Amino acid sequence: MTKKAYLDMELLRFTTAGSVDDGKSTLIGRLLYDSKSIFEDQLDAVKKTSERKGYEGVDLALLTDGLRSEREQGITIDVAYRYFATPKRKFIIADTPGHVQYTRNMVTGASTANLALILIDARNGVVEQSKRHSFIASLLKIPHLVVCINKMDLVDWKEDVFEDIVDDFKGFAAKMDIKDVQYVPMSALKGDNVVEKSENMKWYNGPTLLHLLEHIHIASDRNHLDARMPVQYVVRPQKVKGYEDYRGFAGRIASGIFRKHEEVTILPSGFQSRIKTIYEHEKEVEEAFTPMSVAIELDDDIDISRGDMIVKPNNQPEVSQDIDAMMCWFYDKPLVVGNKYILRHTTNEVRSMVKEIVYKIDIETLHRNEIEKEIKMNDIFRLKLRTTKPLFFDSYKKNRSTGSVVLVDEATNNTVAAGMLRDK
Repeated sequence: MTKKAYLDMELLRFTTAGSVDDGKSTLIGRLLYDSKSIFEDQLDAVKKTSERKGYEGVDLALLTDGLRSEREQGITIDVAYRYFATPKRKFIIADTPGHVQYTRNMVTGASTANLALILIDARNGVVEQSKRHSFIASLLKIPHLVVCINKMDLVDWKEDVFEDIVDDFKGFAAKMDIKDVQYVPMSALKGDNVVEKSENMKWYNGPTLLHLLEHIHIASDRNHLDARMPVQYVVRPQKVKGYEDYRGFAGRIASGIFRKHEEVTILPSGFQSRIKTIYEHEKEVEEAFTPMSVAIELDDDIDISRGDMIVKPNNQPEVSQDIDAMMCWFYDKPLVVGNKYILRHTTNEVRSMVKEIVYKIDIETLHRNEIEKEIKMNDIFRLKLRTTKPLFFDSYKKNRSTGSVVLVDEATNNTVAAGMLRDK
């Protein structure tokens, strides 16, 4: 495969979630191993570690459990990112923890995912952690869910066990905003239905997990209607011959499509102009769309700086200083009403103050708790903020790129929360 062909391949980001010991790391290790996406020295290191621990075979979970404490306990604590590719697609995997106390890690790993793998132990069926992680996937608007019913070898490959779990999960999923859910019976340890079809479950006529990952349609998941480009940098190559007067506004297209000669509006000023040129790297293009990184030159000399946003005149985001958001708290110190934080949104950065905690989600029952509002690490909650200057944003449900924010502690510069903006 040529370098250009590799770069042009479609990228699928997916996250894994499930209870402790459901086999997430083993599944990812099996995917990497069976798709021949690991190096010889990596495999040798895993083989030696497996022998030292006294395992009968190779423990593929060690390919992802990189932290020493994880290897000692046999669990995943941090978010482990892994990269691999097949002839059809590139992949980025976020292997997230199963513990309740690491909810924030799952939110981090899932925030940019196209797809979530929810692992369920066939012996235990749908448990609280399965529901919790599915709820978070729904909250984060992950478009596709694949429920991997693992360890089928420990229930004698029985079809009725698989069907009972599917029925149970469907009943729960009907209460959430999840549009595309698919189910795969497998054994990550044995390799059944991960990359190769299982000879032990001939009653299953669906695709293997890798086939699903390679072929699931994600192009239409992007928002191509609402044109948004947050300005990241103003390009002024004054010393380059022929470009002495060039002023380009560089950034990544968050959503929508921009074309040459189209009329655009600049926020927050509201000034209008037309697109003169669009450059992707050094190549001029006729149009730009998400997720391209481009430099846009306008017909008029308008004062634009980092944090401004280029949009279409007849399709503009909400503009407000009053922010309503669902958030996950990352910090070891509790959240207090009245506290002030830096709010980062796209390329913009403003100061903000917590006005009200509306409710928090009971992670065990998934119910809203409007009485107990003390926010601690890993809590998911709804709050209202006031910013020092207006934000231009879309609801997270409508646009994940322009609907997400993070809060940063002014004193330590630590990220204390990540959130999803709601409609006003």
